[in-house]
Amino acid sequence: PYDEPDEDEPVQIALKGVRLERIRDFGDVWLAWGLWRLLGLEALLSDRMPPGREEIRWHVMAAILTIARFCEPGSELHIEDSWYARTALEDLLGVSPHKVHTDRLYAALDRLLVHKDAIEKHLKERLGELFDLEYDLLLYDITSTYFEGECRSNPMAQRGYSRDSRPDCLQVCIGLVVTEEGMPLGHEVFDGNTHDSKTIETIVTAMESKYGKAHRIWVLDRGMVSEANLGFLRQRGDSYIVGTPKAMLRQFEPYLTDRDWHEVQEGVQVKRGAGPSGQELFVLARSVDRRQKEHALHERFIERMQVALEKLQETAACGRLKDIALAHRRLGRIQQRYWRASGAFDVKVTRIKNAAGQARLNVEFKRNQHWSDWAELSEGCYLLRTNLTDVDPRTLWKRYIQLTDAEWAFRIAKDELVIRPIWHQQPGRVKAHILVCFLAYVLWKSLAAWMHLAGLG
Repeated sequence: PYDEPDEDEPVQIALKGVRLERIRDFGDVWLAWGLWRLLGLEALLSDRMPPGREEIRWHVMAAILTIARFCEPGSELHIEDSWYARTALEDLLGVSPHKVHTDRLYAALDRLLVHKDAIEKHLKERLGELFDLEYDLLLYDITSTYFEGECRSNPMAQRGYSRDSRPDCLQVCIGLVVTEEGMPLGHEVFDGNTHDSKTIETIVTAMESKYGKAHRIWVLDRGMVSEANLGFLRQRGDSYIVGTPKAMLRQFEPYLTDRDWHEVQEGVQVKRGAGPSGQELFVLARSVDRRQKEHALHERFIERMQVALEKLQETAACGRLKDIALAHRRLGRIQQRYWRASGAFDVKVTRIKNAAGQARLNVEFKRNQHWSDWAELSEGCYLLRTNLTDVDPRTLWKRYIQLTDAEWAFRIAKDELVIRPIWHQQPGRVKAHILVCFLAYVLWKSLAAWMHLAGLG
């Protein structure tokens, strides 16, 4: 008879007779499922998506979509064909792989989208409880993501300014609001040709309808700044800290001296500048790293523009370029191509006669010293604008620089969670796809905050 070995007795195993079967991924999906329940999303959606005639509860399918986006981003077809079957979700959720298919996943997207506002309200409260968040300072930024396909049935898919360097593709724009800790608070989807400044009223109104009216501080990038938007925020009693167009820096040229700057961190200094009406404060900032970057860009553009102007000059001198209108068009294309240095040269195109009395074009150019002086003075400088006139400029700069948290959210959504390209064609499915990516990003940030509180970095 076979005797059981003692606990400390070695057991011999014939390795040639050992094989592994049904190897499945466990750690990542187990963690994602734990985060999903920690945030209360299972309970919320289970309550809001009551059971009906469906074989698999819709809140379970919503969890599968989000966990897949968090662990191994891909299409719904990828979830069906390969991903789900090789994970341990069958044991965790009790759903067989043959029941996870594209039709059911697409239907889950449709049913999830109608609960977007309720989900965002719930997450605002739950994240605030878990991580002691403050909602007085809100950071807002906008990005775009592009489609594969013609999107004939989606009027939101339009061509516009592409942050993905894909102007050839139709796109939609996504506005994201995050807290000063970078926690996502809400998002909206806009037509692909919507200008950034046209989204402010929609976002502010949406946040107010969900979370009530309160005195908030909005931190906005310069692309969203317009007098109408700032007046809208002031009228509602909100405060703002915004970037300004580079051209506005000219109005503060006398301030760009080496006096009265205050260091806010190594390599960054700020200075206070009074607004023209006294109701606003302007904060000038200059960065050593930014100055070096802008100087290098200027030098590169100047060098290339000079080469292009010399070629234009040579073409005119040898008589191959005779039409003065054509010469001006070529000059315009050169200035457009090297726009960062377009003012670095004074260029004059004239008609002259050579020694034989024949008319030809003459191209003369020289460095514009006034432009060079301004470039040297302003490189690395930028201007912030706020109606918080009683706040220290160093504090204002620190709050504004937190806008990078929103930019990082977009980078993570695009690079890690693969929000682009969008393959869905119907407007509702597109919004639902973006909502799933938003939920996956919430899991991502919750994990990061959890690790930070645990001292794990």
